[in-house]
Amino acid sequence: MTGASTRTFSAPLRFGKNVGYACVLLEELTMNRCWKLLLVFLVVTQCSCSNPSETLIEGGYDEKEMDAAIACARNEVEFFIEALARGNGTDFAVKAPIEDKGEIEHFWLTGVVYRKGEFEGVIGNDPGIVGNVKFGQTWIIKKSEISDWMFMREGKMHGNYTMRPLLKTLSEEEASRYRAILANP
Repeated sequence: MTGASTRTFSAPLRFGKNVGYACVLLEELTMNRCWKLLLVFLVVTQCSCSNPSETLIEGGYDEKEMDAAIACARNEVEFFIEALARGNGTDFAVKAPIEDKGEIEHFWLTGVVYRKGEFEGVIGNDPGIVGNVKFGQTWIIKKSEISDWMFMREGKMHGNYTMRPLLKTLSEEEASRYRAILANP
């Protein structure tokens, strides 16, 4: 990315006010399944943390790796669209780079639908640096503009290519949890 824009990614896992609610919903599931579903819930919703700046990662990852991850997600978006159309998975989401006043922040859109070359979904976390969106707002993005996509199938997270460069910004314990559920690209 060139110019004065700053690219900021939401952290893949930070505990916030929605964690207790998620565990209540999942308390009847086995502990192993609960952790996997909670992890997916947190990745997709980004927790709507009370201090949005805690969900942001502004460095610590390789920019070239991140650019390659975004290119990979865009190149493979047809695989995602096909899985979404067939309902061949759960927790479908796309990542949208949203710009405001020269700053760019990436948000997961949940509840995604695809029609006529565009994805429509709901902003899954509070903004940390941009002011032109809010949690729960509907957002539409062209297929060619997304920065990532993801869904779950058989306990594995498919896509989420931008997570991989961010793994080195996490504790080894958190990174290991993600590595265990990431499907091989």
